[in-house]
Amino acid sequence: MLTNRLFNYALLMRLDKPIGIFLLLWPTLWALWLAAHGQPHWQIIAVFVAGVILMRSAGCIVNDLADRQIDGQIQRTRERPLATGQVSVKEALVLFCLLSLLAFGLVLLCNRLTILLAVIALGLAVFYPLLKRFTYFPQVGLGLAFTWGIPMAFAAETHTVPIAGWMLFFTGAIWPIVYDTFYAMVDRDDDVKAGVKSTAIIFGQFDRQIIGVMQAVFLVGMFLVGRVFQLGYFYYYGLVVVALLFVYQQWLVRNREPACCFKAFLNNHWVGLVIFLGIVLG
Repeated sequence: MLTNRLFNYALLMRLDKPIGIFLLLWPTLWALWLAAHGQPHWQIIAVFVAGVILMRSAGCIVNDLADRQIDGQIQRTRERPLATGQVSVKEALVLFCLLSLLAFGLVLLCNRLTILLAVIALGLAVFYPLLKRFTYFPQVGLGLAFTWGIPMAFAAETHTVPIAGWMLFFTGAIWPIVYDTFYAMVDRDDDVKAGVKSTAIIFGQFDRQIIGVMQAVFLVGMFLVGRVFQLGYFYYYGLVVVALLFVYQQWLVRNREPACCFKAFLNNHWVGLVIFLGIVLG
């Protein structure tokens, strides 16, 4: 009985699907290495890696709490623990509070500015799942939430967030809009029936073109980031690889088949990794 309950909690936290952890982690690692000029403190790395895992898990719980009446209508989400009743709302709330307290306890090891930014991060995590009911651009909220680790990383390493750090943040926030639109394309038909809003729906037949423009803007922004932080050639070689990955993603979604759109979404793990390696080597 206890084993089954813990298993359902793990499913609720999406620990069986670590892609979300990686997509949240990569921008944070970019910022840690850039802020520390390639030599971040290992204690801060440990705090942020653990914090990413905890907050991504807490974010999944909030998302499922907000969507528990909708998930049963979506083919991909109908077996989620809250939708099937395997986990109660009370249990989910308790687990969310526990994870959030653990994450906040980690942040208390950092400086005051990082703590203040962490409060905003919690607000973004709670607010984002509600956006799909009010706007066709909830992916913008996800972009802010999934890259908020960037200013937090700069604050933790340098006690401030420089203009270059905010430049990386706003550039990085474009990337989650790209990959979450791919993700939303998987559920587009079901979302329309359920009344859920997304960029995939509002972009319509121009989805690939708009995603392509955002990918291009992201690449230009990351190129400028490299110039500002005076990164070496390995970083720019990495951006070439990222451009090729974006072309591959566009090829995957050429027919807008849900399975291929999901593959394009998953492929963004390699985008984050390549950029990180480029920063480390550059």
